Amino acid sequence: MIIDKILGNTHTDEGAVLVADAHVEKVVLPSADLVKRIQRLTTDHNTEFGLRLPTGAPDLKDGDILQIDTSGEKKNAVVVSVLPTDVLVIRPESIFEMGFVAHSLGNRHLQAQFFAEDSEYQAEVMVVQYDHTVEDFLKHHEVAYARQERVMPVPFRHAEHTH
Repeated sequence: MIIDKILGNTHTDEGAVLVADAHVEKVVLPSADLVKRIQRLTTDHNTEFGLRLPTGAPDLKDGDILQIDTSGEKKNAVVVSVLPTDVLVIRPESIFEMGFVAHSLGNRHLQAQFFAEDSEYQAEVMVVQYDHTVEDFLKHHEVAYARQERVMPVPFRHAEHTH
């Protein structure tokens, strides 16, 4: 079987209704696989299927509903479950420090995600994938950070760069 669209997301009210009373099989993926449009997937119940999302389709996210099967006695759903990513959560203490860190890490072409105080972090932070050289940089410059395992709302993409 080939899946070619995302039916919804369990983290929304509409998606929660779609999977209500369903037996849920999970496709567990690392963040790097969320950007792949074509791939072979296996659920935690060893159900295999192909994924072929059209160009322009959004990246996969935690909770995405890939299939709902109502043909059997019980409704069955296949849902994406994202593995946590090893990240550095950086919390600069001033706008100057934020600019310095963002500029320095930008020169490394490192993907970053930014979150406001009303986010799950409850602070204005910059989140990057873990890299020991970035951690050394932050320690050397005494920038507040924490290393954490997080399910990121958006996958980190490899940064393309040319001069």
